[in-house]
Amino acid sequence: MLKTIRKAVFPVAGLGTRFLPATKASPKEMMPVVDKPLIQYAVEEAIAAGIKDLIFITSGAKRAIEDHFDKNYELEAKLAEKAQHKALAEIQNLPPKGINCIYIRQQEALGLGHAVLCAKDLVGNEPFAVLLADDLIRGNGKSCLAQMVDQYNEQQAGVLAVEKIDIEHSQQYGIVVADQQNMITKIVEKPKPSESPSDLAVVGRYILPSEIFALLEKTQPGKGGEIQLTDAIAELIKTHKVMSYTFDGKRYDCGSKLGYLEANLDYAMLHPEFGETWKAYLYKRFKA
Repeated sequence: MLKTIRKAVFPVAGLGTRFLPATKASPKEMMPVVDKPLIQYAVEEAIAAGIKDLIFITSGAKRAIEDHFDKNYELEAKLAEKAQHKALAEIQNLPPKGINCIYIRQQEALGLGHAVLCAKDLVGNEPFAVLLADDLIRGNGKSCLAQMVDQYNEQQAGVLAVEKIDIEHSQQYGIVVADQQNMITKIVEKPKPSESPSDLAVVGRYILPSEIFALLEKTQPGKGGEIQLTDAIAELIKTHKVMSYTFDGKRYDCGSKLGYLEANLDYAMLHPEFGETWKAYLYKRFKA
Protein backbone atom coordinates (compact mmCIF):
# COMPACT_ATOMS: atom_id res chain seq x y z
CA MET A 1 0.00 0.00 0.00
CA LEU A 2 1.31 3.43 -0.98
CA LYS A 3 2.13 5.53 2.06
CA THR A 4 0.90 9.12 2.24
CA ILE A 5 3.41 11.96 2.45
CA ARG A 6 2.55 13.48 5.83
CA LYS A 7 5.88 14.85 7.06
CA ALA A 8 8.27 17.49 5.78
CA VAL A 9 11.77 18.36 6.93
CA PHE A 10 13.02 21.95 6.79
CA PRO A 11 16.82 22.22 7.24
CA VAL A 12 17.16 25.75 8.64
CA ALA A 13 20.35 25.59 10.72
CA GLY A 14 22.65 27.28 8.17
CA LEU A 15 24.56 30.47 8.99
CA GLY A 16 23.45 32.49 5.97
CA THR A 17 26.92 33.94 5.43
CA ARG A 18 26.11 35.15 1.89
CA PHE A 19 23.72 37.71 3.39
CA LEU A 20 25.90 39.15 6.13
CA PRO A 21 25.51 41.52 7.89
CA ALA A 22 21.72 41.12 7.54
CA THR A 23 21.90 37.57 8.90
CA LYS A 24 24.26 38.25 11.80
CA ALA A 25 21.41 38.20 14.35
CA SER A 26 18.43 37.15 12.24
CA PRO A 27 18.01 33.80 10.43
CA LYS A 28 18.24 34.01 6.64
CA GLU A 29 14.97 32.04 6.48
CA MET A 30 13.26 34.99 8.20
CA MET A 31 14.26 37.45 5.50
CA PRO A 32 11.02 38.76 3.98
CA VAL A 33 9.92 38.55 0.38
CA VAL A 34 7.55 41.53 0.37
CA ASP A 35 5.57 40.80 3.57
CA LYS A 36 6.27 37.16 4.47
CA PRO A 37 9.53 35.47 5.49
CA LEU A 38 11.04 32.83 3.23
CA ILE A 39 10.31 30.03 5.69
CA GLN A 40 6.60 30.88 5.69
CA TYR A 41 6.43 30.48 1.91
CA ALA A 42 8.04 27.03 2.23
CA VAL A 43 5.68 26.04 5.05
CA GLU A 44 2.63 27.18 3.09
CA GLU A 45 3.84 25.17 0.10
CA ALA A 46 4.17 22.06 2.25
CA ILE A 47 0.72 22.50 3.80
CA ALA A 48 -0.80 22.97 0.33
CA ALA A 49 0.68 19.56 -0.56
CA GLY A 50 -1.08 17.85 2.36
CA ILE A 51 1.76 17.88 4.88
CA LYS A 52 0.66 17.73 8.53
CA ASP A 53 3.95 17.46 10.46
CA LEU A 54 6.55 20.20 9.94
CA ILE A 55 10.00 19.21 11.23
CA PHE A 56 12.48 22.08 11.52
CA ILE A 57 16.17 21.26 11.89
CA THR A 58 17.42 24.35 13.69
CA SER A 59 20.37 25.75 15.61
CA GLY A 60 20.63 27.85 18.75
CA ALA A 61 20.55 31.04 16.67
CA LYS A 62 17.21 30.26 15.03
CA ARG A 63 14.74 30.99 17.82
CA ALA A 64 13.06 33.60 15.60
CA ILE A 65 11.71 30.77 13.43
CA GLU A 66 10.15 29.04 16.42
CA ASP A 67 8.69 32.34 17.62
CA HIS A 68 7.24 33.09 14.20
CA PHE A 69 5.14 29.92 14.25
CA ASP A 70 4.19 30.25 17.92
CA LYS A 71 1.41 32.23 19.57
CA ASN A 72 2.05 35.87 20.44
CA TYR A 73 -0.71 36.67 22.90
CA GLU A 74 0.39 40.25 23.53
CA LEU A 75 0.46 41.13 19.82
CA GLU A 76 -2.87 39.42 19.21
CA ALA A 77 -4.48 41.32 22.07
CA LYS A 78 -3.17 44.64 20.70
CA LEU A 79 -4.45 43.90 17.21
CA ALA A 80 -7.85 42.89 18.56
CA GLU A 81 -8.01 46.03 20.71
CA LYS A 82 -7.31 48.20 17.66
CA ALA A 83 -9.76 46.23 15.48
CA GLN A 84 -7.00 45.28 13.05
CA HIS A 85 -8.84 42.13 12.10
CA LYS A 86 -6.99 41.34 8.85
CA ALA A 87 -3.57 41.44 10.50
CA LEU A 88 -4.91 39.45 13.45
CA ALA A 89 -6.26 36.71 11.18
CA GLU A 90 -2.93 36.47 9.36
CA ILE A 91 -0.89 35.80 12.48
CA GLN A 92 -3.49 33.62 14.23
CA ASN A 93 -3.36 31.17 11.34
CA LEU A 94 0.38 30.49 11.70
CA PRO A 95 0.31 27.57 11.34
CA PRO A 96 -3.30 26.48 10.62
CA LYS A 97 -5.07 24.19 13.06
CA GLY A 98 -4.16 20.54 12.64
CA ILE A 99 -0.55 21.31 11.64
CA ASN A 100 2.24 20.25 14.01
CA CYS A 101 5.53 22.17 14.31
CA ILE A 102 8.45 20.16 15.70
CA TYR A 103 11.95 21.53 16.30
CA ILE A 104 15.22 19.60 16.47
CA ARG A 105 18.62 21.17 17.18
CA GLN A 106 21.44 20.28 14.81
CA GLN A 107 24.35 20.39 17.23
CA GLU A 108 27.02 20.75 14.54
CA ALA A 109 26.93 22.20 11.03
CA LEU A 110 27.74 18.97 9.22
CA GLY A 111 25.87 19.51 5.97
CA LEU A 112 22.45 18.93 4.44
CA GLY A 113 22.70 15.16 4.72
CA HIS A 114 23.36 15.39 8.45
CA ALA A 115 20.49 17.85 8.89
CA VAL A 116 18.08 15.43 7.22
CA LEU A 117 19.45 12.57 9.30
CA CYS A 118 18.55 14.52 12.45
CA ALA A 119 14.88 13.92 11.58
CA LYS A 120 15.21 10.13 11.44
CA ASP A 121 13.38 9.28 14.67
CA LEU A 122 10.50 11.65 13.96
CA VAL A 123 10.01 10.53 10.36
CA GLY A 124 10.20 6.83 11.17
CA ASN A 125 9.43 4.41 8.35
CA GLU A 126 7.47 6.87 6.22
CA PRO A 127 8.38 8.62 2.99
CA PHE A 128 8.85 12.33 3.57
CA ALA A 129 9.53 15.65 1.89
CA VAL A 130 12.51 17.98 2.27
CA LEU A 131 12.15 21.68 1.50
CA LEU A 132 14.98 24.21 1.38
CA ALA A 133 13.54 27.66 2.06
CA ASP A 134 16.37 29.31 0.07
CA ASP A 135 14.65 28.06 -3.06
CA LEU A 136 11.41 30.01 -3.31
CA ILE A 137 9.24 28.33 -5.94
CA ARG A 138 6.08 29.91 -7.31
CA GLY A 139 4.02 27.11 -8.83
CA ASN A 140 1.65 27.68 -11.73
CA GLY A 141 -1.76 26.79 -10.32
CA LYS A 142 -0.39 24.16 -7.95
CA SER A 143 2.58 24.39 -5.60
CA CYS A 144 5.81 22.65 -6.59
CA LEU A 145 5.60 20.14 -3.74
CA ALA A 146 1.95 19.37 -4.50
CA GLN A 147 2.98 18.59 -8.08
CA MET A 148 5.71 16.31 -6.76
CA VAL A 149 3.30 14.50 -4.43
CA ASP A 150 1.13 13.79 -7.48
CA GLN A 151 4.20 12.31 -9.19
CA TYR A 152 5.03 10.25 -6.11
CA ASN A 153 1.50 8.85 -6.02
CA GLU A 154 1.58 8.05 -9.74
CA GLN A 155 5.10 6.64 -9.98
CA GLN A 156 5.37 5.13 -6.47
CA ALA A 157 8.92 6.45 -6.34
CA GLY A 158 11.12 9.11 -4.81
CA VAL A 159 11.00 12.46 -6.59
CA LEU A 160 13.60 15.22 -6.96
CA ALA A 161 12.67 18.64 -8.36
CA VAL A 162 15.01 19.62 -11.18
CA GLU A 163 15.54 22.38 -13.70
CA LYS A 164 17.96 23.01 -16.53
CA ILE A 165 20.83 25.37 -15.72
CA ASP A 166 23.69 27.02 -17.50
CA ILE A 167 26.41 24.38 -17.28
CA GLU A 168 28.83 27.04 -16.01
CA HIS A 169 26.90 27.00 -12.72
CA SER A 170 27.12 23.21 -12.18
CA GLN A 171 29.38 23.60 -9.13
CA GLN A 172 26.45 25.13 -7.22
CA TYR A 173 24.15 22.09 -7.58
CA GLY A 174 23.68 18.36 -7.46
CA ILE A 175 23.51 17.29 -11.11
CA VAL A 176 21.45 14.33 -12.33
CA VAL A 177 21.23 12.13 -15.39
CA ALA A 178 17.77 10.73 -16.12
CA ASP A 179 16.49 8.27 -18.73
CA GLN A 180 13.53 8.78 -21.09
CA GLN A 181 11.11 7.85 -18.28
CA ASN A 182 12.73 10.48 -16.02
CA MET A 183 14.25 7.83 -13.76
CA ILE A 184 17.50 9.09 -12.27
CA THR A 185 20.46 6.92 -13.25
CA LYS A 186 23.23 9.12 -11.88
CA ILE A 187 23.63 12.01 -9.46
CA VAL A 188 26.82 13.99 -8.74
CA GLU A 189 27.43 16.67 -6.14
CA LYS A 190 28.64 20.04 -7.52
CA PRO A 191 30.78 18.84 -10.45
CA LYS A 192 33.06 21.17 -12.38
CA PRO A 193 31.47 22.38 -15.63
CA SER A 194 33.96 20.32 -17.64
CA GLU A 195 32.98 17.19 -15.68
CA SER A 196 29.23 17.73 -15.31
CA PRO A 197 27.26 14.78 -16.77
CA SER A 198 24.28 16.99 -17.71
CA ASP A 199 22.70 20.41 -17.28
CA LEU A 200 19.86 19.07 -15.10
CA ALA A 201 20.19 20.43 -11.56
CA VAL A 202 18.43 19.40 -8.36
CA VAL A 203 16.70 22.30 -6.62
CA GLY A 204 15.46 22.47 -3.04
CA ARG A 205 12.54 20.00 -3.09
CA TYR A 206 12.79 16.26 -2.44
CA ILE A 207 10.46 13.35 -1.71
CA LEU A 208 12.47 10.46 -0.29
CA PRO A 209 11.81 7.03 1.19
CA SER A 210 12.81 6.37 4.78
CA GLU A 211 15.58 4.06 3.54
CA ILE A 212 17.65 7.19 2.91
CA PHE A 213 18.40 7.40 6.64
CA ALA A 214 20.37 4.14 6.76
CA LEU A 215 22.39 5.34 3.78
CA LEU A 216 23.04 8.71 5.38
CA GLU A 217 24.36 6.95 8.49
CA LYS A 218 26.92 5.19 6.28
CA THR A 219 27.84 8.23 4.19
CA GLN A 220 31.37 9.44 4.77
CA PRO A 221 31.93 13.18 5.23
CA GLY A 222 33.11 14.93 2.10
CA LYS A 223 34.51 18.39 1.45
CA GLY A 224 34.48 20.54 4.57
CA GLY A 225 33.62 17.51 6.70
CA GLU A 226 29.99 17.64 5.58
CA ILE A 227 27.66 14.70 4.96
CA GLN A 228 26.09 15.23 1.54
CA LEU A 229 22.50 14.23 0.84
CA THR A 230 23.51 13.81 -2.81
CA ASP A 231 25.97 11.04 -1.90
CA ALA A 232 23.26 9.10 -0.07
CA ILE A 233 20.86 9.52 -2.99
CA ALA A 234 23.57 8.16 -5.30
CA GLU A 235 23.47 4.96 -3.23
CA LEU A 236 19.67 5.01 -3.00
CA ILE A 237 19.15 4.91 -6.79
CA LYS A 238 21.01 1.61 -6.92
CA THR A 239 18.09 -0.11 -5.18
CA HIS A 240 15.13 2.31 -5.34
CA LYS A 241 13.38 4.16 -8.12
CA VAL A 242 13.89 7.92 -7.87
CA MET A 243 12.43 10.22 -10.51
CA SER A 244 13.47 13.65 -11.72
CA TYR A 245 10.61 16.11 -11.99
CA THR A 246 10.64 19.35 -13.96
CA PHE A 247 8.07 21.39 -12.05
CA ASP A 248 5.64 23.85 -13.57
CA GLY A 249 6.59 27.20 -12.06
CA LYS A 250 9.45 29.61 -11.42
CA ARG A 251 12.26 29.21 -8.91
CA TYR A 252 14.05 32.07 -7.21
CA ASP A 253 17.45 31.34 -5.70
CA CYS A 254 16.98 33.42 -2.55
CA GLY A 255 20.27 32.14 -1.22
CA SER A 256 21.85 34.68 -3.59
CA LYS A 257 21.36 38.42 -3.36
CA LEU A 258 20.36 38.73 -7.01
CA GLY A 259 17.79 35.93 -6.77
CA TYR A 260 16.40 37.46 -3.60
CA LEU A 261 15.97 40.83 -5.29
CA GLU A 262 14.27 39.19 -8.28
CA ALA A 263 11.83 37.43 -5.95
CA ASN A 264 10.90 40.66 -4.20
CA LEU A 265 10.38 42.45 -7.50
CA ASP A 266 8.13 39.74 -8.96
CA TYR A 267 6.16 38.99 -5.79
CA ALA A 268 5.52 42.71 -5.31
CA MET A 269 4.04 42.89 -8.81
CA LEU A 270 1.74 39.96 -7.95
CA HIS A 271 0.65 41.35 -4.57
CA PRO A 272 -3.16 41.65 -4.41
CA GLU A 273 -3.10 44.95 -2.51
CA PHE A 274 -0.50 47.04 -4.31
CA GLY A 275 0.73 44.99 -7.26
CA GLU A 276 -0.73 47.31 -9.89
CA THR A 277 0.61 50.39 -8.12
CA TRP A 278 4.04 48.80 -7.94
CA LYS A 279 4.01 47.98 -11.65
CA ALA A 280 2.99 51.54 -12.44
CA TYR A 281 5.90 52.81 -10.34
CA LEU A 282 8.36 50.53 -12.13
CA TYR A 283 7.05 51.65 -15.52
CA LYS A 284 7.49 55.30 -14.55
CA ARG A 285 10.87 54.66 -12.91
CA PHE A 286 12.48 52.87 -15.86
CA LYS A 287 10.79 54.91 -18.55
CA ALA A 288 12.50 58.02 -17.23
